[in-house]
Amino acid sequence: MLLIIGAVIVIASVLGGYVLHGGNLMVLWQPTEILIIGGAALGSFIIANPMHTVKEVGKGIFNQLTGSPYNKSFYMDLLSLMYEVFDKSRKQGVMAIEEDIDNPQESQIFTRYPAIMKSRYLLAFMTDYLRIISSGNMATHELEGMMENEIDSRQHELEEPAHAVNKIADALPGLGIVAAVLGIVITMNFLTEGPEKIGLSVAAALVGTFLGIWMGYGFVGPTSIAMEHSARYELKAYECVKSAIVATVSGQAPQMAIEFGRKALPSDKRPSFQELNDHVRSK
Repeated sequence: MLLIIGAVIVIASVLGGYVLHGGNLMVLWQPTEILIIGGAALGSFIIANPMHTVKEVGKGIFNQLTGSPYNKSFYMDLLSLMYEVFDKSRKQGVMAIEEDIDNPQESQIFTRYPAIMKSRYLLAFMTDYLRIISSGNMATHELEGMMENEIDSRQHELEEPAHAVNKIADALPGLGIVAAVLGIVITMNFLTEGPEKIGLSVAAALVGTFLGIWMGYGFVGPTSIAMEHSARYELKAYECVKSAIVATVSGQAPQMAIEFGRKALPSDKRPSFQELNDHVRSK
């Protein structure tokens, strides 16, 4: 939603100022310039990135339009889920949660949290380490080190789409110059046509430079930054799980373990102690 609002402000500010200054909007409508710049940007993006990155970029842009799922409600569900798992393990023994973590799709605990079930990477991260806890006696620092290594790897994966989009943003001004140069080449054919014809052709060529810079700095670049923010919010979910699991292995009670996880969350989306307590009780 913020992406749409921001885009509307950018368009209204630039085009509104242009019109108020006496500009003609129809001069800016140059479909061939858009084809050159947009097509070249898309083609170079496909050349530069593997298919999974292309798909992740599409998914990331869709999430920017619909809103990131990693909000306060998601984090509260995540903490509540871990509380239930830790509480069952503490009361019935570690072996009691094996069936839940081996097949979360049929677990009475996990299926109560559909938002977590949709986040398959996070779900796998959580169940993998719960399985390690239930099947061995790994030292706390070894477990924490293993989790940190996986989080670092996941961070690279999550930030890769944003970096790919940012590189295209950097390339767009250059592609705008390409379109402008081609426009000037065409203008050379009109040198005998009179100043009006030449003026319109030069204006069309300059629109290419304008569009490349405007698209790069006004839309594509900011979109890549927004995708980086979304990646950080998802990454915080992994850090929350890590903190809670390490606290559990260290011998903390379930309520205190999820408090460790809560403190790992960003302050703007972190539920208060009472909000989390009420949510756990409601579940």
